[in-house]
Amino acid sequence: MQNSLAKDALKQFRIIFGTVRQHFREIEASCGISGSQLWLLHEIYTHPDLGVSRLADNLAIHQSTCSLLVEKLVKKQLVKKQRLAEDQRKVGLIVTPAGQAVLANAPQPLDGILPQVLATLDTEALQSLNASLKMVISKLDTQSSNTLANHPLAEM
Repeated sequence: MQNSLAKDALKQFRIIFGTVRQHFREIEASCGISGSQLWLLHEIYTHPDLGVSRLADNLAIHQSTCSLLVEKLVKKQLVKKQRLAEDQRKVGLIVTPAGQAVLANAPQPLDGILPQVLATLDTEALQSLNASLKMVISKLDTQSSNTLANHPLAEM
């Protein structure tokens, strides 16, 4: 019985990961940018003048990872940096017209398929899911769980 349940759980992980990977492939094919870059682009568009630190917090990723992703978007001229009017020491991010065109043609959901689904779960379901996943992670022999937790799925 336990072996059968373990196999069923493994199959469910495969469905989740496969669905997420397929969504990322669709994004790359239609937009020319990664799923993580699209997620950042969407977040910057919905929160104009957001800085890198705040953006990293919003996306629950490490600031250095966020900076690298932002630089890729700047290089592709999808985002530009500008000094904030209220405080010239701070730099905000804005989506360029080219970035807006990418967003307009991107497959939905723009913020990622897994974050969108998780946002639909009620508190009790999320607490149960988190507890179960923590048990699985505690059994893994990983020294880098904190590092992995702060990287977007599309960048793994």
